[in-house]
Amino acid sequence: MKTFSAILSLFKKDLLLEIRQQYSFYGVVLYIGSTIFVLYMALESPESRVWNGLFWIVQLFICINAVAKSFLQEAPGRMLYYQTLVSPLAFVLSKLLFNAGLMLLMSTLSYGLFALFLDHPVLRPGPFFGLVLLGGVSLSLVFTFLAAIAARAQQNAAIMAILGFPIIIPQLIMLMQISAAAFSASGTFPAAPILMLFAMDVLVILLAAILFPFLWKD
Repeated sequence: MKTFSAILSLFKKDLLLEIRQQYSFYGVVLYIGSTIFVLYMALESPESRVWNGLFWIVQLFICINAVAKSFLQEAPGRMLYYQTLVSPLAFVLSKLLFNAGLMLLMSTLSYGLFALFLDHPVLRPGPFFGLVLLGGVSLSLVFTFLAAIAARAQQNAAIMAILGFPIIIPQLIMLMQISAAAFSASGTFPAAPILMLFAMDVLVILLAAILFPFLWKD
């Protein structure tokens, strides 16, 4: 119960900081809008396979801009202060929860803008939107965990790219393959890859809960 209360308090803290520092939030929104508008000017009406590929690539960079800063913006002195107040488990779970919520919002916004500017070849929007939310959460969990590692390694953001490449690329390919079924009226969503995505999300959360306390003590 104490851990849950700490997670909720830290979540509220991150939310208030995001509201007060609106330049960060609107910077990501500007990135989403400008990227999609440039794609509209260049392609206008891409075919379904191109639309699908571009959407998930844009999702990847949205996640990097929106989520990766979560740990990198925490000063070392502030991290020491947090150590006197909360447990490492509560801290990392609050970050995972907040970034997942932020990515849900950004994924919804990017999907709406994609449908508005680049036509909407998705024939099954309901399941596709559900996959968009699941994919956004999956990407946010991975990059939050990588940001925690990078922040404790003298804030070396290059570590995120080195560690994230073998994880993110298969995940993106899997998301593209699953979402391809939404562009066909008779297509069926494969259950095995979707369950694998859920399993990967659970694995990332468990790894963060197990490994972050060691980073916390460093």
